[in-house]
Amino acid sequence: MKHEFILEGLHCANCAAKIETKLEKAYDKVLFSFATLELEIHTYKEDIRGEVQAIVDSIEDGVTVVPKSEHLEHGHRHEHHHDCHDGCCGHDHDHHHDHHHDHDHHHHDHSHNGEGGESKVKLITLIIAAVLFVAAFILHILGKFDLICTILSVCSAILAGYDVVIAGVKSVFKRRIDETTLMTVAVIAAMVLGEFVEGAAVMVLFGIGELLEDKAVEKSRRDIRKLADIRPDSAFLYENGKSREIRAEEVKIGSILEIPPHTRVPLDGVITAGSTTLDASSLTGESAPMEATVGTELLSGMMNNDSAVYIRTTKAYADSAATRIVKMVEESSKNKGNHEKLITRFAAVYTPVMIGLALLIAIIPSLITGDWAGWIHKALVCLVASCPCSIVISVPLSYYAGIGAASKVGMLIKGGRYVEALASAKAFAFDKTGTVTDNQISIKEIKAADGYTEESVIALAAAAEAHSAHPIANAFREYSEAHNISIEELKKHTEISGHGVEAKRGADTVTVCKSSAAHGVSIQLNGSEIGFVTLTEHIRPEAAAALADLKKLGVSDIVMLSGDKDAACRRVAEGLPIDSIHSALLPGDKVKTVEKLIEKHGSCAFVGDGINDAPVLSRATCGIAMGLGSDAAIESADMVLSSENLSSLPKAVRLARKTLSTVKANITFSLIVKAVIILLAILNIAPLWLAVFSDTGVCLLCVLNAVRLIKSRV
Repeated sequence: MKHEFILEGLHCANCAAKIETKLEKAYDKVLFSFATLELEIHTYKEDIRGEVQAIVDSIEDGVTVVPKSEHLEHGHRHEHHHDCHDGCCGHDHDHHHDHHHDHDHHHHDHSHNGEGGESKVKLITLIIAAVLFVAAFILHILGKFDLICTILSVCSAILAGYDVVIAGVKSVFKRRIDETTLMTVAVIAAMVLGEFVEGAAVMVLFGIGELLEDKAVEKSRRDIRKLADIRPDSAFLYENGKSREIRAEEVKIGSILEIPPHTRVPLDGVITAGSTTLDASSLTGESAPMEATVGTELLSGMMNNDSAVYIRTTKAYADSAATRIVKMVEESSKNKGNHEKLITRFAAVYTPVMIGLALLIAIIPSLITGDWAGWIHKALVCLVASCPCSIVISVPLSYYAGIGAASKVGMLIKGGRYVEALASAKAFAFDKTGTVTDNQISIKEIKAADGYTEESVIALAAAAEAHSAHPIANAFREYSEAHNISIEELKKHTEISGHGVEAKRGADTVTVCKSSAAHGVSIQLNGSEIGFVTLTEHIRPEAAAALADLKKLGVSDIVMLSGDKDAACRRVAEGLPIDSIHSALLPGDKVKTVEKLIEKHGSCAFVGDGINDAPVLSRATCGIAMGLGSDAAIESADMVLSSENLSSLPKAVRLARKTLSTVKANITFSLIVKAVIILLAILNIAPLWLAVFSDTGVCLLCVLNAVRLIKSRV
């Protein structure tokens, strides 16, 4: 069974890692994201909420384990309260959904523990503590009123860090050591050594740093959620000439919905009345407005710009595009990258090692020199500086921010490990039909017989095909429109099954039929050929630039795979930066070809659509499904090109590489700063407050660096 929970009130990344480790020992499969606070557990047991709460309590107090369904239900009740008011005022319902989403996830997180009020109290006490510390510091510099200076320092430390000390003592009773324990030991020891002002400085700086850190993490969570928050929870059902608002989940397939201007489309559907322009940027990353009229297919999450339109729904709420996107982005944070897994293991070993090092620094030199006070002070600096929070928080946040940013450019990545796979892929294999091409046919060449022009041949062909919906007929119509060729009206249109069409032009018969000679059609007048049109599959207009862009990014091998004949594949590949073509492949052959590419390059990304691509999407180091069409392809893929535009691919590769470089930069920066502070402490240069900066200050800088990914331009 799959159980999903939200761990409300969890702010400590180090504790989160310990909770995850302990849960992994108790259950079959555990997936947890500190970025979203979502916990997924797979086990044969039916009711595990109490067990999970007990495990969480054994590590961190004040965290409430809430079933995800209960958390969402609270959100719906909150949403409908607002919807009633907003609907009456004619406001944008999508705007209020955004408001609800933030409120639900942010404020509701605190509702069980009264943390909203506590954070205000904490802020006020911190301000008072800071004022007292400044006063104590001034007296300390002046060298006067030592008793008053000591009293002010102690009061400042108590106000700024009473909760830290309580948490630190609780941690000791739980037989674990975390940052609160380290801070408690450091401050108490500093004051025992007579360093009252420094002890107060440590607590005030730590309190301010923690507050800023929490705010930065919360803001980044909200920013990332907004990227995925493209799904309205309500819809306007149109019945008997009137619209009424209902929950989107309640809408049945085939229902008629009204989509008012400046609201998002709640479910996938086809326009039955009205015309408008749409902003599809939340799905595709493309900012240009899209024209839509009767017959246009709309995907949920699109924003209606201009006029009200009516749609007939084609999918249920759970299967609509926006729901899929939201689900993928939410679940992505649970599939951890190698760096994330490494950091969790690193934190478990690193803290005990650093405590051992601090003890050695305190004891061995003291036994030799007899300067216990001096070396204990240096050991305390090492202890405080060693806290791994900056890495434990910023690494998963970097991955999550990168995945969120990728969703903005039309690429949905299912987890951190796939970010790594995309960033490192040296070979890219593309399916031909529906990926490099867009399933349309276009005219490549026209040959006209003596006495006829290319325009007259196409005019007759388009006139004969006027009533056909075949892709070849569309190719003639599009060519005629593009070249301003007027089409006359013919009569007695007849479709010759599997062969072509016929129509009457007065007494003459115009025939458009397949040619056995080449990939094209013959245009005949009364049985005599007056022209021959060579056809080609319609290559996606962005394909050449996108593949060239991949080459510039250092991709060494671009390959096209197809079940089609070699000649058809070569026509498509002509003019594209493709290194090799593999034609006439069965699904199993595609898998073997990708396996050879993995063997050659160490990794291979595959881009494809359709059910027959599911096996190769699963086998590739990085499987990329084209569009939100095929369920089998989306399930098998590691990421989805929701924009159905190949230009999103090089953008996503750049973002993946930027994400990895941010992760590496944060790890490197954190470790270097900590190493420098520890070295300075041993040399008796680093004061205790500088060690606090290397903990909370560095953490804040790393979080802000991770959040930059959300606004990345690629």
